[in-house]
Amino acid sequence: MPDSRSEDRRPWSERSLAQLTLVRFREFIREPEAVFWTFAFPIILALGLGIAFRNKPADVVTIGAIHGTAARDSVVARLQHAHGLRVLSMDDSAAARALRTGEVALVVVASAGGAEYRFDDTRPEGRSARALVDDALQRAAGRKDPMSVSERKVREKGSRYIDFVVPGLLGMNIMGGGIWGLGFAIVEARRRNLLKRLVSTPMPRSHYLASFLFSRFFFLVLEIAVLVGSAALFFDVPVRGSVLQLFVVCLSSALAFGGMGLLIASRARTMEGVSGLMNLTMMPMWVLSGVFFSSSNFPRVAQPVIQALPLTATNNALRATMLQGAGWSAVAPSLAIVGAWLVVSFALALKLFRWR
Repeated sequence: MPDSRSEDRRPWSERSLAQLTLVRFREFIREPEAVFWTFAFPIILALGLGIAFRNKPADVVTIGAIHGTAARDSVVARLQHAHGLRVLSMDDSAAARALRTGEVALVVVASAGGAEYRFDDTRPEGRSARALVDDALQRAAGRKDPMSVSERKVREKGSRYIDFVVPGLLGMNIMGGGIWGLGFAIVEARRRNLLKRLVSTPMPRSHYLASFLFSRFFFLVLEIAVLVGSAALFFDVPVRGSVLQLFVVCLSSALAFGGMGLLIASRARTMEGVSGLMNLTMMPMWVLSGVFFSSSNFPRVAQPVIQALPLTATNNALRATMLQGAGWSAVAPSLAIVGAWLVVSFALALKLFRWR
């Protein structure tokens, strides 16, 4: 009678890696919080930012104009025909109150010899209103511009704020899934003495750590499809480059951040300790790596450090692929940076990892 244990003749190391990877899937699915933060939260954030920074008509500046005399009424009439201005005709006391409370950005007081502008020069709205009002009145008085100009309003996909922020959200989500998803699971297993039991098995240490990275493959495809698909569906965010290239960028970044998560959790024993290390690692990248605004806003002296961060390289490669349609040669430097973080972090995690 054949021994049931001989049915699966694969080496123990192969079976252990497959089973460990399957365990990672089950652990993730059984945690509603992890599912929410991985899939639902990026969509909610993208929807909120997309609505807040949606395409909308040009802002109209509200100003006050004091009426009463023929000269003042003439100024009111001129301003009411000006583009981009909403004129409220009021008396002196109402105008002072409206300016003080911010209901109007500027108050115009006209006289026979000209006009006086009352505004707060520390407010951007006041300075903008001053320029618009002065231009309108000077043109109405017969000023001629020395150069003829025209304007053409261009609103193209790829130049909107939502187009800029979606790749950043995707990069941030990949970072969070790699660092949070792996780090917390390892420390929780160590805290519950599960790692102590696994150390007595013939399972290689590398297979245990690699199972976390392999489990990211499946969820990574879902993350890309959910976030990029939702952005394209709701806001028509473009993907001008190769889909294969986009996936390779995401996969490389997921492995790199997974390696960082393994490194952070390699010796941490408490959830509080690993949480502090994760926040210490991710917080600078949230601020510096161009998730919600361009990393080029920071001083030039800091750019070498910022550009060497893995999230900066990820975001640069994602935006080049999605918005510019750039090819492999354009994203190669970013992929090299991400690859370096992957090799170094995973190698250090293997060396420093403790079962107890």
